[in-house]
Amino acid sequence: MKQKIYQIDAFTTKLFGGNPAAVCILKDWLETELMQQIAAENNLAETAFAVKKYNYYEIRWFTPEIEVDLCGHATLATSFVLYNYYGFKENTLRFISPRSGELLVQKNEVELFTMDFPTDDLIAVSEQTDISKAIGKQPLETYKGKTDYLLIYNSQEEIEAIKPDFHLLNELDCRGVIVSSNGNEVDFVSRFFAPQCGIPEDPVTGSAHTTLTPYWSKKLNKKTLTAKQLSERGGDIQCEYLGERVKISGNGVCYLIGEIEI
Repeated sequence: MKQKIYQIDAFTTKLFGGNPAAVCILKDWLETELMQQIAAENNLAETAFAVKKYNYYEIRWFTPEIEVDLCGHATLATSFVLYNYYGFKENTLRFISPRSGELLVQKNEVELFTMDFPTDDLIAVSEQTDISKAIGKQPLETYKGKTDYLLIYNSQEEIEAIKPDFHLLNELDCRGVIVSSNGNEVDFVSRFFAPQCGIPEDPVTGSAHTTLTPYWSKKLNKKTLTAKQLSERGGDIQCEYLGERVKISGNGVCYLIGEIEI
């Protein structure tokens, strides 16, 4: 069996920037083990699989090691593929995730994709010594979301200088750790570490911005914010806080169209 596969750089307007994701549009669902094997073979932060169902698409996401609850950049990449290569023309693209429910994506005339995701619930917690030790720097504030910890620091320079201990990070009981501060040229900056998922540092993390957006919206008293993820590849994100929902916007670029043998 041959299966078409696309590799899209998400949250960027330039090739080799943003976060690469693989996308497979399936006629019917494959076995979970097989999808996990494909994701491991791709060895990208995420591989997305989608199946058309009536007026929506079911969607699932896999890292090289596990299936995850939510992935923003791979959802953007899937939207890019459906709009550009599968003839989708409607104003709103509707996804249903077995783990995260309804996810809506809209595309404007300049190829900006806006995703409508549920807002993460943040709880302030006391400093977690094991996390601070793994990151290598004590934060000003610490929060726990559904799957990740959020650590707040003083400046963009501190975020850029962080050199985590990935062995210690891998032992933490969470999906990943977000570190963030005010930005020098944007409203806020961040980095995201998730070695537990096979991703030491994610280039650009859409799902992390469901956590970051409510925090910085309240902190800066702004509903619409600009953000940058400070990975080596870098990525630009536009965010809008809507209370129970968050809108996360970015561009995409196609790197590869190919075929895999299953």
